[in-house]
Amino acid sequence: MTHGDDAPIASRDNPRFKRLRRLVEDASAYRREGLVWIEGDHLLRALLARGERPHVVVLTPQAEPLWHEIRAAAGLGADAVPLWRLTPALMGALSQLASPAALAALWPLPPAAVPEPEAPTVVLDRLQDPGNVGSILRSAAAFGFRQVLALRGTAALWSPKVLRAGMGAHFGLHLSEGLAADDLAALRVPLLATSSHQGEWLHRARLPWPCAWLFGHEGQGVQTALLARATRTLRIAQPGGEESLNVAAAAAICLHASAASRSATD
Repeated sequence: MTHGDDAPIASRDNPRFKRLRRLVEDASAYRREGLVWIEGDHLLRALLARGERPHVVVLTPQAEPLWHEIRAAAGLGADAVPLWRLTPALMGALSQLASPAALAALWPLPPAAVPEPEAPTVVLDRLQDPGNVGSILRSAAAFGFRQVLALRGTAALWSPKVLRAGMGAHFGLHLSEGLAADDLAALRVPLLATSSHQGEWLHRARLPWPCAWLFGHEGQGVQTALLARATRTLRIAQPGGEESLNVAAAAAICLHASAASRSATD
């Protein structure tokens, strides 16, 4: 791949633009293309902060000063990364943000992480909402759960919507997706699950560390066969009387409880 020409791409028929559009519009296109669409300077800064380098930077001519500021702060030379320049109109056509970003990047899809048997883990069982998945990745990273295992039927972890919701958490996690329930047999840590009507009260429980938390489908919850594998079942106190919590909110509460329990014993 060579450096972009000075003239920005202005045609929707341009092969580069078509490739970018596939990555933006098809949630699973990254698997075929081997590239992840990173939109906006926040995600790009988060990527660089982890010592990673984009495959190519996509930007409007007006965003070049911002890119040079970002890459200089990251210690990259002026010619370290190829540039694809797009007109503002084409960049806006790609963006899924309310205020289209003028700066984006393509990054090589990292290989799926091999599950670590004793790592603090989050297991996602068929979660379908990208916002929920991305939010849980943020909580996992914040509370020390470095491994996320997504079972088949879960929203594509590297899709643009999940990446935006993750706010950079992806780049510090070991992610593996498309797993079968039987793949969890490799885990050597206690498997914890939540229930709205049975189990120990979370706020009273002494939680093990490391452990694996299991979170299920937004409407159906964790599949029954998988729930039967849980070492412990816990429930979250809801004195307000709601029937259930959003799965991303429940995950944040549970993962924080594990982090707090760990800190109390350190």
